[in-house]
Amino acid sequence: MFYILALFFFSLIYILMAKITYITHDNKVHSIEVQNGLTVMEGAVQNDIPGIDADCGGGMACATCHVYVKEEWLDKLPIKEDGEEDMLDMAFEPKKNSRLSCQLVVSDDLNGLIVNIPSKQG
Repeated sequence: MFYILALFFFSLIYILMAKITYITHDNKVHSIEVQNGLTVMEGAVQNDIPGIDADCGGGMACATCHVYVKEEWLDKLPIKEDGEEDMLDMAFEPKKNSRLSCQLVVSDDLNGLIVNIPSKQG
């Protein structure tokens, strides 16, 4: 009985994950499964993705988790809050598709998300 219950919970956790692809500035591709409810930044940090420093730990108090979101995903993300816009002003080479990965909460809707990591964090 314990094994059946464990298998049920394992499969439930597996289902509640989204595939996120991180592309580093040197074009190395890291595609990982990130648990729903975590942020794109937390997924990167937990999986040792290079280039996302996350100095403030996700408190939106720095811009060291800055990423460029692929254009086709911009409309699928929540709009930027004012605080995120302010922090992105301090990011390295911000663009119109810049986001703080700590503000992107992973869900099934983000399955397949692709982000590019800048050559350095601000």
